[in-house]
Amino acid sequence: MRDQWEGQRDEMAPRAHHKYSKSVEQRRREVFLGIAVVGVLGVGALAGFATAGGDDADSTSIVSADETDAPDDALADIDQAIAATEQAEAAVDGDEPFVEMVDVELAGLADPDPATLEETNEQARADGGCTIEALSLRLGATGDGVTCLQNALIDAGELAGTATGEFDQATYDAVSKFQSDEDFYVDGIVGRETALGLAIWPDEESLVTRTPKPAPGAVDLWGVELSPVGSAGDDAPPLPENSGSGYRVVYDRAGQRVWAVDENERIIRSWLVSGSTYANEIPGTHQVYSRSEMSTAWNGKAYLPNMIRWLKTERGAIGFHGIPTKVATGEVYQTDDELGTRLSGGCQRQNNLDASFLWGFAPVGTTVVVL
Repeated sequence: MRDQWEGQRDEMAPRAHHKYSKSVEQRRREVFLGIAVVGVLGVGALAGFATAGGDDADSTSIVSADETDAPDDALADIDQAIAATEQAEAAVDGDEPFVEMVDVELAGLADPDPATLEETNEQARADGGCTIEALSLRLGATGDGVTCLQNALIDAGELAGTATGEFDQATYDAVSKFQSDEDFYVDGIVGRETALGLAIWPDEESLVTRTPKPAPGAVDLWGVELSPVGSAGDDAPPLPENSGSGYRVVYDRAGQRVWAVDENERIIRSWLVSGSTYANEIPGTHQVYSRSEMSTAWNGKAYLPNMIRWLKTERGAIGFHGIPTKVATGEVYQTDDELGTRLSGGCQRQNNLDASFLWGFAPVGTTVVVL
């Protein structure tokens, strides 16, 4: 499903870190507009917004709220985001509420910038076979990963001759033909989908660090409740190398993990996400440029809570949001157990507690480092 999202409403005015330029009354009004949206969608759709707690014996510690120094405005926004669906459930049926700013997300796949693709990952395949040793390969690439690719294309009957280790025009043409034959997106780039089709993609689970489920009532360094896939402080996995500095959000595509880091380099919170099945999450340093409390998928079949966009492309936009729910039935598109696996067409799906936290942590202008 190529379900990457594009928002029609952009909030381009930058804001510094966690400082909020909107008045409290304006933010409250927007929250209640979001509630009205959910009211129109129907209580059935709220099934996807429910989050589960944890009671595992092997659990993370509870961080004292006394240790936090979160901005009051950020905590207020988090509380409002969490409360929005609860209030909508309790809403009394009446006249059709006024609704505004429900943006429709458009489909599209983004072509990554070749200049950003210095991305190696020498992970073995689960069965011990060769892999492409990278998150993507394209025209001009060289090395053992290309040799692996060429041998797979030869075995598939798409490439003649012998492997050279150079991603030349003949290799590009063979990749494109394979993609066409398999009804994949045809771009001549070997990403996850194509590599899986050729059985040369690394064992993804080996790249993911899963933390113990938090104890009931466990909170992050801002005192906000942790999701079943959340952790904080010393309990969180360490930040990857070359992940920037200062107040920021860090997203590791290989590990399907996000970190929220404050200006003192503390890991306020870290959690698993479900990112894109394609090679359209462009690495580099970005900024949050637009947000919507409630969005609709490009095909009208899904609702997306707390959309935070960080990448605009010619074909669409990519951002963080809560677990999508089906318009027709209110069912969720995935479970918490599936977080940490790539399931989306471009965006990063989060447990709704993590999506609510990020809504308060990452206003427009926040730095997003993508690895």
